[in-house]
Amino acid sequence: MALQSALINVMEKAARKAGSRLARDFGEVEHLQVSRKGPADFVSKADLKAEKIITEELEYARPQFGFIREEGEDIPPKDNSNSVWIVDPLDGTTNFLHGIPHFAISIALEQGGEIVASLIYNPVSDDLFWAEKGRGAYLNNRRLNVSGRKNLTESVLATGIPFHARPHQDTFLTNLEHIMGEVSGVRRFGSAALDLAWVAAGRYDGFWEEGLQAWDIAAGILMVREARGMVSEFDGRAKMLQTGQILATNGHIHGKVTKLLSNARKAHREKQK
Repeated sequence: MALQSALINVMEKAARKAGSRLARDFGEVEHLQVSRKGPADFVSKADLKAEKIITEELEYARPQFGFIREEGEDIPPKDNSNSVWIVDPLDGTTNFLHGIPHFAISIALEQGGEIVASLIYNPVSDDLFWAEKGRGAYLNNRRLNVSGRKNLTESVLATGIPFHARPHQDTFLTNLEHIMGEVSGVRRFGSAALDLAWVAAGRYDGFWEEGLQAWDIAAGILMVREARGMVSEFDGRAKMLQTGQILATNGHIHGKVTKLLSNARKAHREKQK
């Protein structure tokens, strides 16, 4: 059984407290589905309430740390540690909105430009994924390892589909066209944080997406790496938090998927001529 550090305990306490509230609100959303007004306003309030709970809990435990948050303003660190929490209080908002029980709280700690601790929590399934740099990745207290599949034809990959009229929709279709014919299957579940956690757990063999924000992927990047997987941009570079483009795999198929995405980029450029 893995012994959690004081830092992970702080993150877990914040996530579970906010998750308990989200789970209650999720029950209300299911009832609101049949109302004329609809649940959109309610969900935005649930999102903000969860972020407030997480912020208060983390600030109480580590008052000197700063914040990068999806909903609230950024807060710079109060000391020279360069320690910043990166928080997404509800990743998978559309799922939440429609009563689909696949969403998560995502918390990562960045120190000196490097992710050193992360946590992804689905309050409906009670799956608590966590990782610390150099200590491995875990689901609750079970050590995680990425899958061992080496052949694309046996691999299942996950991705995210851009919303209507959003950037990257045309490139997504080209990427999908080049990948789906080479793999066993492609899944789209609607939460980048959980997609990355599931790569770490070996449920998926890989995940790719672009147009993401730092709070969508920060926790998952460390999770995959600590589960002995590989994470990069589509071309192999490692500025995912800045570019919002990510490819995470079990490592065995990373080069093969990188090549498929490179071919997709070339095909897309040809279409634009």
